[in-house]
Amino acid sequence: MQNNKVVLIVIDALRFDTACTHMGFLHHLVERQVAARYKICAEVPSLSRPLYETILTGTPPIVHGVTSNMTVRLSTQKSVFHVAKEHGLSTAASAYYWVSELYNRAPFNYMEDRLQLDTQLPIDNGLFYFEDHYPDSHVFADAAWLMDQKQPDFLYIHPMNVDDDGHKFTADSAQYRNRVLAMDALLSLFIPKCMAQGYEVIVTADHGMTSDGNHGGTTHEDRHVPLFVISDSVKAGIKEGIISQLQIAPLCCHLLNMEPADDMVPLLLEGVYTAKEV
Repeated sequence: MQNNKVVLIVIDALRFDTACTHMGFLHHLVERQVAARYKICAEVPSLSRPLYETILTGTPPIVHGVTSNMTVRLSTQKSVFHVAKEHGLSTAASAYYWVSELYNRAPFNYMEDRLQLDTQLPIDNGLFYFEDHYPDSHVFADAAWLMDQKQPDFLYIHPMNVDDDGHKFTADSAQYRNRVLAMDALLSLFIPKCMAQGYEVIVTADHGMTSDGNHGGTTHEDRHVPLFVISDSVKAGIKEGIISQLQIAPLCCHLLNMEPADDMVPLLLEGVYTAKEV
């Protein structure tokens, strides 16, 4: 069976409600029956490093053991990167340096690990940044370079400015909402490029952001995040109910036509077609 190509975009600290009110381009795709939208309940603790690992391995923190942002080590689980490599697929990431620490090298060496090209590691080609204010526009420009020059089968993208402004100004601020608008504008440039090059696209978030300018708790503001899917294998439109964040990794595997890792949960998303149905 021919493998598809997938881009997974994880927008750090993008709340579900703000995504619904301030992402016009993504909702244009939903309205025109190009994209599906789901509501996800993130795992807890609703912190970045634990949830990067959850999204990419499909396992909860109690299983993968990355229970804090201070847990600095390589992952002990089989991630989507690992599964892709086992299936002979190529991988790439334009992402925050914690992703490198989970899957390529830990601890991150600022002077040596920013550009990791043609490696024999789970992430074949990685362009990693280590300042939270590194511009989202540059993250997507880096991703576009990887897409054009390395043509990965699985490309992971992780912009940080929504989280950065949420911490600085809180989620109840013009700065946070305007940053989400700016992210939507970037996606309006980048997603058509992905589609033109034959990629299926997933857009989600690790966690939300509260009116206190933080996250880590159990409230809807901490945990409810969006999931947008642009794929011929997923029926478009708005899906009701709340789904588990553990569904993202097996969804990636399904879209890549790969068997998921043993520790990933079964894929139970509404509207996902099987190979026979497509």
